[in-house]
Amino acid sequence: MPESSAASRISPRSLISVVVPCFNEQDVLPQTYERLTAVMSRLPDCDHELVLVDDGSTDRTWEVLRELAANDSRLHLVRFSRNFGHQCGLLAGLREAVGDAVVMIDADLQDPPEVVPELVGRWRQGWPVVSARRTCREGESWSKRGSAYAFYRLLDMLADQPVARDTGDFRLLDRSVVDLIATLPERRLFLRGQISWAGFPETTVEYVRRPRPAGTSKYGIRRQLALAHQALMSCSAFPARLPVLAAATELGVAVAGSLVGHKAPRGTWAVGVQLLCLGVLADYAFQEYDQMRGRPAYLVRQSVPGRSAARTARTAAPGEFPPSHAGSGPARPDDQAAAS
Repeated sequence: MPESSAASRISPRSLISVVVPCFNEQDVLPQTYERLTAVMSRLPDCDHELVLVDDGSTDRTWEVLRELAANDSRLHLVRFSRNFGHQCGLLAGLREAVGDAVVMIDADLQDPPEVVPELVGRWRQGWPVVSARRTCREGESWSKRGSAYAFYRLLDMLADQPVARDTGDFRLLDRSVVDLIATLPERRLFLRGQISWAGFPETTVEYVRRPRPAGTSKYGIRRQLALAHQALMSCSAFPARLPVLAAATELGVAVAGSLVGHKAPRGTWAVGVQLLCLGVLADYAFQEYDQMRGRPAYLVRQSVPGRSAARTARTAAPGEFPPSHAGSGPARPDDQAAAS
């Protein structure tokens, strides 16, 4: 916990960027815009911008975004050439955002915008990463709640670096964290894992996840499994150690069987272990190949730059940011401890 407020190290009037990935969200976007702008406009001593990324929607999402941006200069729009996925949408938003702090939130309003002031408050106390932790998931089936509960605990147990439990991508990042994450070369993204890997001090804010007010979930079982797979491959070396564990198990069973006079069917364990090893090695080999061929994580088809004064002031001279953009935002808790 920070020992003292870091407000004196933040520019007198901060710019908060809100990154919102959108995929076929035409029904809920007007509500999302209204609630976000209402919440952000009430933040003291803060300007804000909304960075909305259309992740290859096939409905009227882009048209709705254009209509909103025509009446509000604080909207900055990005449109992908096709659907590249939720994590790529967040990464594109981080790269486009110019705020002193960046909030990532989904467009479906299951993560309530009304929590954002508390995230900003913790940032002003000195925390560079403020994650929103779900205490309840309303409107979701028992199977989805159970699988999410098990996933976060399994990932936390196997990950090489601690990953906050029951936290999604709804969080706030200081500019210093954004600048690091946005330049990582990895194509297969699991941003929560990359943020944890970076090692910045992190705190959490608890909230209740609400049901969708409109539209339907775009995260089916296939996408959930793909994200879980990428999370494990990105955050943990455990899959690479599976062949060793399997071989040790096979030897142990063989030794134990020989001691009691039991003989397993010839080749049963050997074939299983070989297939497992080949599968793990093939997975890692493909990810290395995918990284080495150098394709970008996403392609931008169209963009509509934000026209707000706060954004213009930060982009007028490319490569030159105000002091608060160079990592001199809120003092990190470990910095304050060292200073004391």
